[in-house]
Amino acid sequence: MRLVFLFLSIVTTSLLSEELKIIANSFEADEKSGVSVFQGDVSITKGIDLIKASKVSIHIDKDRHPTKYIAEGNVTFFISTEDNNTFEGKAKSAIFAPQKQEYKFKGDVELFQVNEKKKIVGEEVIVNTLKGTAIAQGKKNRPVIMIFELEVKDD
Repeated sequence: MRLVFLFLSIVTTSLLSEELKIIANSFEADEKSGVSVFQGDVSITKGIDLIKASKVSIHIDKDRHPTKYIAEGNVTFFISTEDNNTFEGKAKSAIFAPQKQEYKFKGDVELFQVNEKKKIVGEEVIVNTLKGTAIAQGKKNRPVIMIFELEVKDD
């Protein structure tokens, strides 16, 4: 019963105005550490945002508010920003910080900005959904790659 209460408090504090839905093959919560772990074909949806991964850990503070979500293993995503930009892509892992509304994608990241038709490839990409910003980092022997279309004006 305590596990169910912990899970319900995580979900309800995350909601505010949108439903958070998590589907997974298994669920485990540790009330002392404040960590809930979902494993096996995990799918998290909130509004139009979607993250899929092999494993997702949700960390909460003493007031039962989520402090971070960690997705690991074959992460795919579709996220939107406050200024109506949408991003989709994949990475080895992702960390979402709800207070900052910021995603940090790590490991062979491929991020496609759908409405602007821009693609970013790098080792780490950070997307802030409030500010509508993206920051990318490469590796020593693998630089960041950005691909986008240029409009050509006819004279």
